[in-house]
Amino acid sequence: MSRKFFGTDGIRGRTNASVMTAEMAMKVGQAAGAHFVRGDHKHRVVIGKDTRLSGYMLENALVAGFTSVGMDVVQVGPMPTPAVAMLTKSMRADLGVMISASHNPYYDNGIKLFGPDGYKLSDSDEMSIEALLDQAPLLADGSKIGRARRVEDARGRYIHFAKNCFPEDLRLDGLKVAVDCANGAAYNVAPSALWELGAEIIPLGVTPNGTNINDNCGSTHPAALQEAVVAGGADIGIALDGDADRLIIVDEKGRVIDGDQIMALIGVSWAKAGKLRGDGVVATVMSNLGLERRLKAEGLVLHRTSVGDRYVLEKMRSGGLNVGGEQSGHMILSDYATTGDGLVAALQVLAELVRQDKPASDVLHFFDAVPQLLKNVRFSGGKPLEADPVKRVIADAEAELNGSGRLVIRPSGTEPVIRVMAEGDDAGQVERVVDRICDAVKEAAA
Repeated sequence: MSRKFFGTDGIRGRTNASVMTAEMAMKVGQAAGAHFVRGDHKHRVVIGKDTRLSGYMLENALVAGFTSVGMDVVQVGPMPTPAVAMLTKSMRADLGVMISASHNPYYDNGIKLFGPDGYKLSDSDEMSIEALLDQAPLLADGSKIGRARRVEDARGRYIHFAKNCFPEDLRLDGLKVAVDCANGAAYNVAPSALWELGAEIIPLGVTPNGTNINDNCGSTHPAALQEAVVAGGADIGIALDGDADRLIIVDEKGRVIDGDQIMALIGVSWAKAGKLRGDGVVATVMSNLGLERRLKAEGLVLHRTSVGDRYVLEKMRSGGLNVGGEQSGHMILSDYATTGDGLVAALQVLAELVRQDKPASDVLHFFDAVPQLLKNVRFSGGKPLEADPVKRVIADAEAELNGSGRLVIRPSGTEPVIRVMAEGDDAGQVERVVDRICDAVKEAAA
């Protein structure tokens, strides 16, 4: 059965122009609530959101949906996605909901669902909820309609949780940290946690107005942070995205450090400290070959998955590994969190910065990235990757890169685009290989 509404990270779309309407949000609340009403205990759902204007509308609709099927609702307001996952588990809730479209512009929004264990829902749970969306809601008796309440200390609970992920014997005294919260969900908690640990803070992206989330700020737009780090003489810069499950670092020289370097630092340092579980680190097919080679030199394995943090987490759980992530900045440290947590990952980086007492540019440069090139080819229909001429060009490219590089070709899961990525030691060779494949795909799709 194919998915109609759920993607790789919940339900997402343009507000009031697609599936993200108040009506749909109420139906999701009714369907998810009905799916998770099990047993005779009083059922509870935790709802958090980022700072998008549409969050008010969708939150109220979800509250109506959940209470109408008999679930009590706990509203925690603007909070990072990992905070909602943590609070769902700690409050013994049956379900958690995060209203966010992550790093997307303000006019998009989404609904992410977490089970009672704090993990994102399984495929089977999502399919069951989808099936219920097409049915009449199972409304509760008038005497059993749920209640809604706001928890005012949710921010403090998450700040306490995040600080507990930082080594007790260390402090951030004397460290100047620029932190860009993308005018998103972490605008309050991230600067507060860092300040409480002793850091001097240069805050950016901490004045949300409903429409400026991810707007030329945060992990997908680090230019402002780069400028602030250099101009302010900061030791390091931290960039989160709209729901704070993603982390990008800027070193003291203003250079951007991506998720691959962050994974290398955490994986290797944890291995040396005896904290790393499993035989290595989990990342996606998009992570740089340089990361794989560096981990191998340390006696560690890079386990690759399909693109998406859900697939990274699945591999971590099945393989007993505790460090994983994506080049884009999703960092999953399962000793602490059940989903990506940008602030918790940043605290691990800061701990290593304090321990080594070296500049961030030294601490975070674990390997030289192999030249990597990604191009997208848009097509109007058909299956160009199944055309024989395209298959031959791809086979020739794989043979040419054998031993010195890597090729990843995949259709986008959200738009009619073929993504062609190659990497290798010879930048010129990489570019030629990508261009040949793109030309073949264009011709097949014509």
